[in-house]
Amino acid sequence: MSRVSGNGDKPVYSFFTLGDDGSYLPTRYARSAWSDGLVNGPSVVAAAARTLEAEYGLEGFQPARLTVDLFSQVRFEPLAVRAEVVRSGNRIRVADAFVEQGGTTVARATMVQLRRGEQPPGRVWLAERSMDPPPGARGMTLGAGARAWFGSDGAEEPWSHSMGPHQGAGRKRFWLHPLNVVDTEESSPFQRAVTLGESTSLMANWGTEGIGFINADLTVALARLPRSGDIGIEADQHISDAGVAVGTATLFDHDGEFGTGTVVAVSNAGRQIDFSNRGLVEDARGTGSGPEKGMRV
Repeated sequence: MSRVSGNGDKPVYSFFTLGDDGSYLPTRYARSAWSDGLVNGPSVVAAAARTLEAEYGLEGFQPARLTVDLFSQVRFEPLAVRAEVVRSGNRIRVADAFVEQGGTTVARATMVQLRRGEQPPGRVWLAERSMDPPPGARGMTLGAGARAWFGSDGAEEPWSHSMGPHQGAGRKRFWLHPLNVVDTEESSPFQRAVTLGESTSLMANWGTEGIGFINADLTVALARLPRSGDIGIEADQHISDAGVAVGTATLFDHDGEFGTGTVVAVSNAGRQIDFSNRGLVEDARGTGSGPEKGMRV
């Protein structure tokens, strides 16, 4: 368990602590499953989302889309996030963020906010999908004993804390309370949603031999914000050819669907991650393979 410098034995259930200059200092939960020297995808996405929301989030506007381009490796070192307004309209607001290390941009994000208002009249076709949370998941919080749940079609048990039983060809699902972005504050619903949304790649690209694709981006689209702290994600589709993949997933809370995730990914077969021997997961503080590492997939 990571500790906050200067805070005695206070536990850190977050991807980052904050430096005196506002930089993001990665904790053990930000470490990548691909390499101990890198930061994982969920933490990069979370840092960009937090900065955009803190600097440009507006009352009465829905953060409806976050797109993050993960085009460079992010070292396990402090990172800075710089944000700027692109458009400030009456119904549409757009802002960009640049994740930087050593003066170099290593990831880029765009947040689109739409003004909330009255629903149009009439009815439209609805898929009306549902996802039953794991037994006892309601009210899951961060802390000792709060563990992630994994599920898949065709498994002997629909949900378990271990990844191994779900390494098959069945549809994957995942339920947890996402990590806080920084140790000094509880993550907002928007931050939790996009953090879990980064697991679209894990849900869509995890197969019988583990995962051999690494996502180059993430788009999370939100019709509303999640209403519960613990939330879930379920794979919708995997399409791939010649080492290039597209994956999609749906996000759920206890009230039902609230958004979608989409990723494009490239083959990383030479460093395939095999989850079949992963034992009981200790807690829900990450969002992927360890999942204590929060994994960049």
